[in-house]
Amino acid sequence: MQTMDSNSIEYDIYRTAVVKVFELILEQAGSLLKRALRLYLFSSKKADSLYFKDIFRQAAQHSIITIKEAENWLNYRDERNIAAHNYGEEHAEDILFLLNNFIKDTKSLIKKLNRLNKDEIKQ
Repeated sequence: MQTMDSNSIEYDIYRTAVVKVFELILEQAGSLLKRALRLYLFSSKKADSLYFKDIFRQAAQHSIITIKEAENWLNYRDERNIAAHNYGEEHAEDILFLLNNFIKDTKSLIKKLNRLNKDEIKQ
């Protein structure tokens, strides 16, 4: 990838696009985990009533993800909330800084959810 001037319009567009995709993936991860938790909770209604952070806490409690991964996802959510309320460049840059770990955690979550789906199909 070519280096962009951080003061350029192209960089502003890049940063904005990355932040928006970060937000979308974050929400999708929560939705997919909520669906997976239905296998572990007493009812689908119970799973549906969980708030975002509770979803990740429950996922760790049921060993779908590790405690460290849950903490990472909670941190991503906090960063997303800060960026959503403070539209400044500084907070968008903070999200760019998180990207490597976010991508790693997203790939790990995908593998775990795929494994859960395969196990569910076998049963």
